[in-house]
Amino acid sequence: MRWLDHREALPESLRGGIIALGNFDGFHKGHQAVAGEAIRWARETGRPSIVATFDPHPARFFNPDVPPFRLTTLEQRQELYLAAGATAMLVFHFDAELAGTTAEDFIGTLLAERLGVAGVVTGEDFTFGKARGGNVELLREVGAQHGIEARTVGPVGDGGELVSSSRVREALQAGDPQMAARLMTRPFAIRGVVQHGDKRGRTIGYPTANLSIEGYLRPKYGVYAVTGRILATGEELQGAANIGIRPQFDPPKELLEPFFFDFSGGLYGQEIEIAFHHFLRPEARFDSLDGLLEQMEKDCSRARGLLG
Repeated sequence: MRWLDHREALPESLRGGIIALGNFDGFHKGHQAVAGEAIRWARETGRPSIVATFDPHPARFFNPDVPPFRLTTLEQRQELYLAAGATAMLVFHFDAELAGTTAEDFIGTLLAERLGVAGVVTGEDFTFGKARGGNVELLREVGAQHGIEARTVGPVGDGGELVSSSRVREALQAGDPQMAARLMTRPFAIRGVVQHGDKRGRTIGYPTANLSIEGYLRPKYGVYAVTGRILATGEELQGAANIGIRPQFDPPKELLEPFFFDFSGGLYGQEIEIAFHHFLRPEARFDSLDGLLEQMEKDCSRARGLLG
């Protein structure tokens, strides 16, 4: 799958495509509906389909100190867009130049001239351009002047409420990964390279794979039933994981620490992805190591049962 940069002209083979325009971070049901319409339209007309995203997120550009809120990395998004059937992913690199681009120039200079798109699909509430000066009505009007047809997709509901990235984040922060998975049609997953740690888990019989959480949204700290995937081999694993600051140990350090059942291989230096399925309990500090071990045994037993 092609990974495109908005600052560069598209290859001739991808000009004249249909683009799903938005951020599409969590790629939840609403995002999937917009991308799906673009992909169907492209297939019907024999054109390439392109799904866009912004990096960094505009909210991060305008407020660098905002707490981490990303639901996916660019690599994860690329895989999700490919699985949906897109030809390519287009990354809008959000910087001062892009932030200062007027809505009219975004359409005429970027979409029409540089990218050569024939059609655009957005959500009904999509805004763009300097100071969010553009909306879907302007996109239709100005786009038509440049030979670009614009379509919109209405909001998608779930449980009597609209699906949104905010709902996904709220579910994860409330310790409800199942709700988040329903909205996204897949579990929330953190991907990273396994690091060397203090190896305390190995000394107590629970060796863990230590991962930095980096720019991901922080779900509710605690213990989860998880699955893991080794990216190099595709091997799937089951386990229990703690995400948080490890209150039992000093000094506190924010980590994701999965322990995989029935696995004895080496993971240092390998990239793995941890999917969150069930919240088991909040983080806790125990009066003794024996108390911690007793609780960990209960956690693992419950996780095995939930993962089936």
